[in-house]
Amino acid sequence: MKQETNLVWKGDMAFESRINDHLIRIDASEEVGGHNTGMRPKTLMLTALAGCTGMDVISILKKMKIEPAEFNVRVVASVTEEHPKHYDGMHLIYEFRGENLPEDKLKKAIDLSQDKYCGVSAVYKKAMPVTYEIRIL
Repeated sequence: MKQETNLVWKGDMAFESRINDHLIRIDASEEVGGHNTGMRPKTLMLTALAGCTGMDVISILKKMKIEPAEFNVRVVASVTEEHPKHYDGMHLIYEFRGENLPEDKLKKAIDLSQDKYCGVSAVYKKAMPVTYEIRIL
């Protein structure tokens, strides 16, 4: 199985990519010649991780008949000082809000995502530490 994207230059530092009929625009900040009309490529890595594990966790929790009133995944990444500047660690913060949220089942869903299902996390863990914490608000 293969997946593919085609990145099209839109002038200056802007590019667009269409994936599954959805448009993603990336651009640089004005300080480096862009117009800030899109996301930065590197920070899309954080969204990819949060989205991958977030979808896993919600899917697993629904099978457990647990549905939080609110759920979000924050990713905090550390960036190296030297070039090429890259992430050298990521920390996920899973935040839940709602009634009757058993922490053991939340942890089980997260562990299944991190250890078995999330392909983005699997790749990132080969390059850097990926840690997490759970917050029930």
